[in-house]
Amino acid sequence: MSKIGLFYGSDEGNTEAVALRIRARLGEERVDVHDIADVTQLEIADYDQLIFGIPTWDFGQIQSDWEEFWEDVQEIDFTGKTVALFGLGDQFGYGDYFLDAMGMLHDVIVANGATIIGHWPTEGYEFEASKAEVGGSFVGLGIDEDQQEEMTCERLNRWCRQIADEFGLAGGADSVNELED
Repeated sequence: MSKIGLFYGSDEGNTEAVALRIRARLGEERVDVHDIADVTQLEIADYDQLIFGIPTWDFGQIQSDWEEFWEDVQEIDFTGKTVALFGLGDQFGYGDYFLDAMGMLHDVIVANGATIIGHWPTEGYEFEASKAEVGGSFVGLGIDEDQQEEMTCERLNRWCRQIADEFGLAGGADSVNELED
């Protein structure tokens, strides 16, 4: 069984905590978790199935570790790779830029051949604009630990069931650990 590579960037720990919650749902035996600050292009290239976690900072800015790795991401050939995205943002404090970093990352990896799974509905969110919104859905799971922390657990459970099926994992959605963390 090939593993899923989960790569995240996190300044204050929220994105890291969500990454670990995703691994707990999908199973430690299925997911390798990496801080983007500590990896190379080759480590990403080792995986055919990937999950990227990226928070949006302030006025639509990319998290600092992802920003330092940005040129490397732009050089990776994602042809034949399946990628799910999750992003963190503050829809009320920065509603004009909600999840923009996830949208920017999406655009780079799609331009380099990635197949994206894990699209997520925008219903239940209140924001003005987002680079991560395409056709009424986000390009990945949207998490708002600042304003809707109480919704994170259920969103993670649903999204992990969805991507388990979309990744074609053995047992699909039924193999996901439903947690109440």
